[in-house]
Amino acid sequence: MQKTLAERWKLALKMYAAFFQVGLFTFGGGYAMLPMLEKECVDKHAWTTQEELLDIFALAQCTPGIIAVNTATFLGKKQAGLPGAVMATLGVITPSLLIISLIAALLTNFADLAPVQHALAAVRAAVTALIFASVYKMGKSALKHPLSYVIAIVAFLLVALFGASPVAIVVAAALIGFLFFGGLSRTGKEDDA
Repeated sequence: MQKTLAERWKLALKMYAAFFQVGLFTFGGGYAMLPMLEKECVDKHAWTTQEELLDIFALAQCTPGIIAVNTATFLGKKQAGLPGAVMATLGVITPSLLIISLIAALLTNFADLAPVQHALAAVRAAVTALIFASVYKMGKSALKHPLSYVIAIVAFLLVALFGASPVAIVVAAALIGFLFFGGLSRTGKEDDA
């Protein structure tokens, strides 16, 4: 059912608040935000499913720009049209703008202090754990066929060891999936790679 403009704006404001929270408490970029996105968008608000969220996240990686912003924009557009895209995007970037402005004003005076360096080291360790948790969850959801495991391993090796372009890897994986699975099966359902 088509939402009215008033309903879309009401949902867009809820999305602003949810993405503001995600943006406020996400450190380490787009990959680290995936667990929070799942909690807010899948578990709490049911705006999308885990599989759709992973698809949106993959698409956000392939488009120019920041993964977090792209994900917010795509999900906002899907749920509430242009108002949702605008408000979700503003929600995810507002905390960064505020925090970066504050840090730029204050941290330059304190960046060399040992307690600040130790705090940043601890944040980096926590972000690493969040990224590993995201990879584990994505793997459980996305790796359903033996070819998927091969693609994941080869993609990891090409990017990690040889510095291959992630965009080229994603495009190549999409082509392989299309060629091996043919898009739609005879029953009309999409095959899982």
